[in-house]
Amino acid sequence: MKLGRKIGSDHLVIYLKRDEAAPHARFGFVVAKSVGGAVKRNLVKRRLRAIARGLMTSIEFKADVVVRALPGSAEIDWDKLREEFSVSFNVALKKTAIV
Repeated sequence: MKLGRKIGSDHLVIYLKRDEAAPHARFGFVVAKSVGGAVKRNLVKRRLRAIARGLMTSIEFKADVVVRALPGSAEIDWDKLREEFSVSFNVALKKTAIV
């Protein structure tokens, strides 16, 4: 997280670090207690994993990605979360010159 590119949105912060030595992209998710109780945190993690899976099949890149959910990410709907993730992720990719 310290060495990569940081891109923030209303409900997410994405850290992306290019890693050409890696065989494929790796995702990590950080959902703190400030997001909500265990049920809400797990809901956000499941949604983020599903979104990341969709991105991995559409884009071939080698990077380490950490997605940190901010308070309020459990209250937004699926489409809004997917939109924020996609936009922030694409901005991060462009800034690290992976695409």
